[in-house]
Amino acid sequence: MNTTRTRAVLVALTATAVLALAACGSGDGTAHSGTPATAHAGASASDSAAGAHNAQDVTFAQRMIPHHRQALEMAELAAGRASSARVKDLAARIEKAQDPEIKTMSGWLKAWGEDVPMAGMDHGGHTGMAGMMDDTDMTALKKAEGTDFDTMFLTMMVEHHRGAVEMAGTERSQGAYAPATGLAGDIVTAQNAEIKEMKQLLGKG
Repeated sequence: MNTTRTRAVLVALTATAVLALAACGSGDGTAHSGTPATAHAGASASDSAAGAHNAQDVTFAQRMIPHHRQALEMAELAAGRASSARVKDLAARIEKAQDPEIKTMSGWLKAWGEDVPMAGMDHGGHTGMAGMMDDTDMTALKKAEGTDFDTMFLTMMVEHHRGAVEMAGTERSQGAYAPATGLAGDIVTAQNAEIKEMKQLLGKG
């Protein structure tokens, strides 16, 4: 009888140990790496949210790319036509800032499976876009030199920047893709500062 009781106790202890090991292995919500399972789930949810975009994000990128390209075209003229060193410096800063932004936005559109605007399109195709110059404006700027170029460039670029700020403001309020709304915020800040600088150069600040 004692032998029977001993066996019963051993069986019970073994069963308890098995249950305890099972609980340690899977019942504490911890992965083998030591990272809580809930943390993995949270990271996945965060990644998904960061990658979300909407139609406004697409519109923003598809419109801002040609808008930036025209600003670069205008800025490139300054090196050989502007008389003011400050105008040349401003133009160089515009090129340095906006060229990488074009590449960034083009990358988003490709990742989303959307069309990237083609370079070299007539300016007339974008006349409905805020701040864009038409072919007549661009032809006049290309013919100007010296102080005439400086005044024309600054006047046109103020208008151009105002259009970009308007478009970026819409993205900030209606966009869903965090990197795009963040870039829009950067555009608003940088181009408003440049507008103030250009107005001072024009004697209107």
